[in-house]
Amino acid sequence: MSETTASLRRKISGAGDLQSVVRTMKAVAASSIGQYEHSVRALADYYRTVELGLGACLRESGSAPLMPEQKKQAVASAVVFGSDQGLVGQFNDVVADFAVKTLAPLAAKPKIWAVGERVHARLEDAGLPLLGCFTVPNSVKGITPLVGQILMESETKRNQGEVFELYLFYNRPTSGPVYAPVSQRLLPLDEKWQRKLAEHPWPTGNLPEVMGGGSATLRALIHEYLFVSLFRACAESLASENASRLAAMQRADKNIDELLEELNRTFHRLRQSGIDEELFDVISGFEALTVEEK
Repeated sequence: MSETTASLRRKISGAGDLQSVVRTMKAVAASSIGQYEHSVRALADYYRTVELGLGACLRESGSAPLMPEQKKQAVASAVVFGSDQGLVGQFNDVVADFAVKTLAPLAAKPKIWAVGERVHARLEDAGLPLLGCFTVPNSVKGITPLVGQILMESETKRNQGEVFELYLFYNRPTSGPVYAPVSQRLLPLDEKWQRKLAEHPWPTGNLPEVMGGGSATLRALIHEYLFVSLFRACAESLASENASRLAAMQRADKNIDELLEELNRTFHRLRQSGIDEELFDVISGFEALTVEEK
């Protein structure tokens, strides 16, 4: 009896310690979601400014597209955002499967940059050629260096003629802990999108003037467009990752509560049973002494 109750005490103590860790992880995930969502909202005005600048360049250049499609077969690459850490449910499986399915119709297998060791492993299992793996940032401040690395790598490949098309794959938050995989083709710039920007009216009465030479300004604006798109994709992926982790921790917390309830119920039942046996022994001994005295 004493060994059984002692074992239950250890299990209850262990479950309580685990629940403390789970609740701490819940708090961290909830806090992280807020900072990433705030960073995405903060990008909206800057992204709009970049679009206006590109629209001005388009109007000045006429109907010619900024980056026309190549006649030869384009070499494609993709950046897939996942996670380095676990406890995120199907987060990596969802985005990896979506990327594999979306890229399957391409004539040649695209080369992949993976952001996160876990999604890297899943893409490798799918047989996609991998260019490298980047570490997932653990804060908003870490996103900018990551985006700089990706841009530098992709620019090097483009200059070598190894990469022309560039796709993004990541999970985007929808509502609560729910997220959905999305894709975006960054390069070459979509011609319909270019025409839409060129036709959009300037928001003020003062018409813009492209300074410093059209080509130099254009390159700078395209670079900023790529930067903002990658930054937003990373931030939304991180928000989705933490939302998925929060949901997993909520389920774990609920399961631990149920386990603790069952363990405590069993412990109190065994303890009460032991007390009843001890009382029975005392009463039996008292009755035996009473009979002897008579």
